[in-house]
Amino acid sequence: MRDFLPRAAAHRRSIAERLLAEFEAWGYQRIITPIFECADVLERGLGDNASASAIRFVEPTSGEVVALRPDITPQVARVAATRMGDVDGPLRLCYEGAVTRLSGGARGQREILQAGIELIGAETPEGDVEAIAVAAAALAATRPDSGDASLDIGHVALARYAMSAVKDEDARRELHNQLALKDRGAVARTAASLDLPNSVRELIAALPGLYGAPADVLAKARSLSLPAEVAEAVDTVESVLDMVSDIVERELHANITIDLGEVRGFEYYTGIRFAGYIEGAGEAVLRGGRYDKLVGRYGEEAHATGFAVDIEAIAHVRKSAARYSRGDSVLVVDGIGNAESRAALRRLARQIRDAGHVAAVHLGDAMDEAALRDYAQRTGFANVLVVGTAGGECLRGDDTVSVSNADLKAAADGEPAAMIDGLSLS
Repeated sequence: MRDFLPRAAAHRRSIAERLLAEFEAWGYQRIITPIFECADVLERGLGDNASASAIRFVEPTSGEVVALRPDITPQVARVAATRMGDVDGPLRLCYEGAVTRLSGGARGQREILQAGIELIGAETPEGDVEAIAVAAAALAATRPDSGDASLDIGHVALARYAMSAVKDEDARRELHNQLALKDRGAVARTAASLDLPNSVRELIAALPGLYGAPADVLAKARSLSLPAEVAEAVDTVESVLDMVSDIVERELHANITIDLGEVRGFEYYTGIRFAGYIEGAGEAVLRGGRYDKLVGRYGEEAHATGFAVDIEAIAHVRKSAARYSRGDSVLVVDGIGNAESRAALRRLARQIRDAGHVAAVHLGDAMDEAALRDYAQRTGFANVLVVGTAGGECLRGDDTVSVSNADLKAAADGEPAAMIDGLSLS
C-alpha cells in the first residue's frame, strides 16, 4: 500500500486520463463500482486465483463477511446483469480504480491501480476484434514516446482440451507449472509418461512451442491432430487477426505474436485471450480476453470480453513523461504588502481562473526570486506572477515577463484578457 505525493499522483492520473479518453473515443461509458462488497457476491465472479487473493473482513454494522475487490470485472458483470440487464444490445463500459490483493504482484504491491473496458453482449469474432483494437489503442496512447508496444494473442481451447485429458491432479498441477514456464523438455517428458492417446500427448508436447509469428504458429497448430472444436478455435484466431489488420496501427500490428500454449486463466477465459506489452516493462501491462460464462453467474447470460491495464506498471516505464504542473498555472505573489493589494490579487486570481487557467494567491512569507521559483516548482505552478508598485513580473522558468500596471488594473477590475495575453499562458 502506498501514498502517492503530488508529482507521482499527477503522473498516474495523466496515464489514467489518457486511457479513459481513449476508451470513451470508442464509445465506452465510465461506471464506478464500490471498493468492497459482500464476499459471496464478489467471489461468484472470481476465478480460483483471484478468489484466494481477496482480502476479507467482517463489516461491523451488519456482521457480513465482505471483501476488498481484487478485480473490477466481476463488479461490471454484476452491474450489466442486474442494473443494466434491460438494455437491448451490447454494453460498452469502462472503469478506473484500485484493486487490492492479498499477495503482492511483481513489485510487491497489494493495491494496484487499473483502468479497463468490458464489452458485454458481443459475440466472437466481432467482439474480440473490437476489444483487441481498443487494447492496441490503449497501448499506443500510453507507451513511451520512443518505445515499442506489442500484443500477444491466443485462445484457451488447446490448453483446456489438453489439460482436461489429464485426470490425475498432481500430474495436472505439475504439467500446468511446466507449461507456464514453457519448459519444452519437462513438458515433453511429462507428456510421454502419461497414459493418453498419441494425438493428445503430441498436442501437450507441442504446446510450449506454439508461440511466435502468427503464420508459423497457425501452421504448426494445423499440423496437429485436433478435435473439431479445437481446430475451430485456431480458425477463430486467424479470422480475428485478419479483421484487426484494418483497425490496428501498422507498427503495432507488425508486433503481434500468437501464443496457443498459454495456460494463464484457461479456466476463467472461454475463448480468445490477449496480453499487451510496452518496451521497458518486464511483464504484460494489459491482460484480457473472452469470458462468456461470467455474466450469467449474476443472473443474465451474455457473451463478454474485456481487459484491464496496470497503470502502475506503465508509470514505472514512463517516468520521464510525468506532467506535474499545467503550463498555464500561475502563483500570484503580493510584492506590495497591504490589505488593498491582497484583495486586488484575489480578484485577479479569480479572473485568471474564470478564463480557464489555474491560479492561486501565495499565502506564505515573502521570498526572494530563487526561493519563489523553487517553491512554485515543488508545488505545481509553472508561472510566478510577482505584483509590485511598478507593475508585475512573471517568472517563467528562466524567463521574466513584465506586466504593466494598466494590465494588472484591468485584470483586477474584471478584464483579464490583457494580462493573460501578456503572460502568453499555454
